[in-house]
Amino acid sequence: MQQGPEIWIRGPVAVPQDPPPEPSPAPTARRFSWVGTHGGAGTSTLSFVYGGHDCGRDWPGPADPPSVLLVARTHAAGLAAVMGALEVFRRGTAPQGLDLDAVVLVADAPGRLPKPLAQHVKVIESVIDVYRVPWVPAWRLGDLSGQPPRETASLARLTGAAGRVR
Repeated sequence: MQQGPEIWIRGPVAVPQDPPPEPSPAPTARRFSWVGTHGGAGTSTLSFVYGGHDCGRDWPGPADPPSVLLVARTHAAGLAAVMGALEVFRRGTAPQGLDLDAVVLVADAPGRLPKPLAQHVKVIESVIDVYRVPWVPAWRLGDLSGQPPRETASLARLTGAAGRVR
């Protein structure tokens, strides 16, 4: 009778394992178009700090991201302007293919909002997601080099800038 070769194994025997799973691709941050509902709303600053496309007061063009973040200041004129822009979407008269994702309200001054303005914000929040951006003195001076304020962590997650929030 013929026998196979004699094999000696020293130490523990490793059990063959399945190959490690392939890493899944990192999710790509959704791109947004920042659309100001009035002059001075802050679209340029927000697009610089959080990424995305600055449309100024124009609707996104065919090559721009169709996901829209409407931007307004928290003063009376700004809140009225954002209500007007929301009405455009409600009536269906916004350009075809645009997707209104949220409203971003940028503080027009430091401190709390006066009660009438806070009530106006509540009305807006009852119809769409609202992200609030506090007063940032450095931004007023043109210094956009710092990290976004921690109060905007949810906005940073939405826009993919979450790694930049302090």
